[in-house]
Amino acid sequence: MTDAASNTQSAPGNISADRMDLLLISDLITEGARVLDIGCGGGDLLALLKAAKNIDGRGLEISQRNVNACVSRGLAVVQGNADTDLQQYPDAGFDYAILSQTLQATQKPEDVLVQLARISRNIVVSIPNFGHWRVRLSLLASGRMPRTHTLDAEWFNTPNIHLCTLLDFNDLCVRLGLTIDQCILMRNGSTHKLSRAPNGRDNLSSEQAIYLLSKAR
Repeated sequence: MTDAASNTQSAPGNISADRMDLLLISDLITEGARVLDIGCGGGDLLALLKAAKNIDGRGLEISQRNVNACVSRGLAVVQGNADTDLQQYPDAGFDYAILSQTLQATQKPEDVLVQLARISRNIVVSIPNFGHWRVRLSLLASGRMPRTHTLDAEWFNTPNIHLCTLLDFNDLCVRLGLTIDQCILMRNGSTHKLSRAPNGRDNLSSEQAIYLLSKAR
């Protein structure tokens, strides 16, 4: 099923046109859920979920400036690092743990996912896809690290230190015993919803993906 992506005018609050993934993530969250948003930035997603889904929301953010911005919006956000501070959260303390464009910026993505599977029933992860055809073509043609709409930084100042393809992420989920319950692909201004892991064709054509994960039963 393919849906046209929302435009800037239809985006509520402070959601910008380049973060339409936040609206898609909101659709995955159930009403009144307990939510932990890791790497929540200025709190746009938490604010959206609070308004639209009446969630019990918490945030973890590495930037103190962003933490201050979140607190000023009435959001329960603390300063912390996903690589070191998730151990402080109790087992099964949340219904959803969210990593929105954050996993690739962590030092140890595997360890972060293990912690999230411990503290939450469901995990939502959105990632840029390094396997997209434009990324492959750019690297082949220029011989330099690609820059695209979703990977718009130079190699020396990018926050992304563990880029992967969708197939790479599928493999990591299998390794960790995580079930891919749903995957939303973003490409050319549209979305495509899957009830399975993305395949090689999806890996080639998708710029971003949002995964809904749970612990394998």
